[in-house]
Amino acid sequence: MNGGQMQAGKFQTAAKPPAMGGFRRRLIPWVGLALLVSMIVPSLYVLGQEPRVIQFTADKDNKFKVPGQKDPVITVKAKEVIKFRVTAHKGTEMDPKYPGCVHSFTIKELKDQGFDVCLKEGMNEFVLVAPSKPGDYKIECMAKCGKGHDDMAMKMTVQ
Repeated sequence: MNGGQMQAGKFQTAAKPPAMGGFRRRLIPWVGLALLVSMIVPSLYVLGQEPRVIQFTADKDNKFKVPGQKDPVITVKAKEVIKFRVTAHKGTEMDPKYPGCVHSFTIKELKDQGFDVCLKEGMNEFVLVAPSKPGDYKIECMAKCGKGHDDMAMKMTVQ
């Protein structure tokens, strides 16, 4: 009996080799961290870019105007970070559906990506990331701003 107790004591005090399960438990947080970093770093790269500034006017005659252009067109690169600097002048009407907005900067198919901005009278600045899909996008004013509102649009070309 004494020998049996010793045997039991030996097993309890002897160092055990590390179990494979313990290794996996320590590895899982590192794998999760690596996956998280791999998802965040590309986003930080895009957000870390110095935005290019694009200026235009949303005018009282209910037209978008880009300096030096007869027909307003904005050209951007896919996924480019852009700082829009828009001077908005009040038209002849105010839309009760858009309180405080004299115009809007809207791309209907990209509303969920931030392309639906209320433009208040005066200087408006906002930063957006251009769509990843190349093509032409129609920028419209959705806030009824007066006569000619239905034609208040311009094009954004994504390359």
